[in-house]
Amino acid sequence: MNWKLMGVISLLLVLIIFILQNTQVVSVQFLFWKISMSRIILLPVVMSIGFIAGFFVAKKGRRRE
Repeated sequence: MNWKLMGVISLLLVLIIFILQNTQVVSVQFLFWKISMSRIILLPVVMSIGFIAGFFVAKKGRRRE
């Protein structure tokens, strides 16, 4: 099995365990909005936003080279 694939599977497994262990309800305040939601929803949303932002920053950096 490819080392890269094994690494990705391992990271996904750790991520799933981390998300499932954090099911408490938390309040998030951003500017004028205050939202209460479960961490099981909040964590993947924030991780997705970070992934998308990192993807676009890396893509823009490659164009300069």
